[in-house]
Amino acid sequence: MKNIVIATKNKGKAKEFQSLFQPFHVQVLSLLDLSFEVPDIKETGTTFEENAKIKAEKIASILQTTVLADDSGLIIDALGGRPGVYSARYAGESSSDQDNINKVMNEMNAVLPKDRTARFVSVIAVAVPGQQTFFRKGTCEGEIALTESGTNGFGYDPIFIPVGYKRTMAELSAEEKNNISHRTNALAKLEDWLASNWLKGE
Repeated sequence: MKNIVIATKNKGKAKEFQSLFQPFHVQVLSLLDLSFEVPDIKETGTTFEENAKIKAEKIASILQTTVLADDSGLIIDALGGRPGVYSARYAGESSSDQDNINKVMNEMNAVLPKDRTARFVSVIAVAVPGQQTFFRKGTCEGEIALTESGTNGFGYDPIFIPVGYKRTMAELSAEEKNNISHRTNALAKLEDWLASNWLKGE
């Protein structure tokens, strides 16, 4: 079985990627699985693409192997696109998922149901030493719930209702979420690369 390194220390995100890569018979290693400590990479970009590239290229340079990095976030139309690239630290640098959810829900308190449209965005950067980094982008459209609900998933899942559902992402099973998620949609665009290049060892 082939291995690929995902540039994340987020256990929830690593678990999702493990499920997403399983059909390709690829074992996912997060930065938590390595035998040494990888320094935290500062996400100084202003776009998902820039942040994903920074993480992928720096970790690939350290490990000298193929590294996949995902930068993802929640875009809310009524908030002018916030929290966007600052989704993981929307309520502050050391904020928890709950802190971030609380801030969003407070800001959305007076927004009518018809105006609560939002989407999750995932940009995947693949860095291969000696080659040019490339990107794939996926989205999941939906809306911000009126109340928080569900205990599955992580991040903003308890307040995001995907299009076609009446439940939040955190109320869906892992299988249901993986069928529609922004990461799934981004990863689907990597299938050709997986099948024709990397999995053949090129």
